[in-house]
Amino acid sequence: MTALGKLAGFAALLALLFGAAALAGDLIGPDRDATAAGAAEAHKAPGSKGHAEMTSGTETAVAHAGTHADGADHPVRGLAVAENGLRVVVEDPELRRARVERLTFRIVDASGHTVRDFDVEHEKRMHLILARHDLTGFQHLHPEEREDGTWTVRVRLHDAGSYRLFADFARQGDPYTLASDLRVDGTADFKPLPTSEPTAMSDGGYHVRLAAGRARPGQEAQLRFTITRDGRTVHTEPYLGAGGHLVALREGDLAFLHVHPIDNGHRDNAESADKHDDSVGFAATFPTQGRYRLFLQFRHQGSVQTVAFTQEVH
Repeated sequence: MTALGKLAGFAALLALLFGAAALAGDLIGPDRDATAAGAAEAHKAPGSKGHAEMTSGTETAVAHAGTHADGADHPVRGLAVAENGLRVVVEDPELRRARVERLTFRIVDASGHTVRDFDVEHEKRMHLILARHDLTGFQHLHPEEREDGTWTVRVRLHDAGSYRLFADFARQGDPYTLASDLRVDGTADFKPLPTSEPTAMSDGGYHVRLAAGRARPGQEAQLRFTITRDGRTVHTEPYLGAGGHLVALREGDLAFLHVHPIDNGHRDNAESADKHDDSVGFAATFPTQGRYRLFLQFRHQGSVQTVAFTQEVH
């Protein structure tokens, strides 16, 4: 075969290879995109509209959850690094394990300017929630605002892995929960979510019982927590303006649910037949089937206690 013939044969082989690669890309690409879209749809609340896409430099999806048919705010938040032109920007998302670190972040507008005007909500202008992606390592912190508008707080994360940061605040009457991801160095030992149990013990030795009935997706559920110590029912002290504070996170995507206290947290403050009921109550709407982790915080004798429950929704 002549040199010219060899070149022509080689060119034909290259064309065949590139054509096969293009065909494979067409076949694989839609399946891959459909898988990602299906994963996003799996946790979309009934009746909601929106889209999700990954942003550079973070594992957190930018999501627009939309509203219910009745126009009420969607109860799921915390899936977005940005919403309505506001974005959370973390200065350094890489943290060292078991070391006290200074965590700094800002809320910026669509022009990149630092936002400084926030409403007071639950007695604070900014609430910072941290949780590892297996829903361990929960922390609820209240950072300080610097003169330049940045928020800063000291944190210590004892276990390696990926964590979700939630900046929870209100501005001009609208609530926001913006999320970003943190990474703690080391090999992560992720834990399975504990099974659903009606009782749990707080980090300070208080026994807590949860009465939730059967929680159904899309329907408001009343969650009642009865707290005892040494066999006696505890009447909690005000904490963040109520009898307690509750954060609910969905297993998998760590969607953040907006939970409201009932009767300022204590049933005995309302016109109730049982004036001696010291349970702490909340109303929550779980948008989808699945498992949720409930983190209750309450104050007693000046100390803030934290206790966690797994809630099944079906």
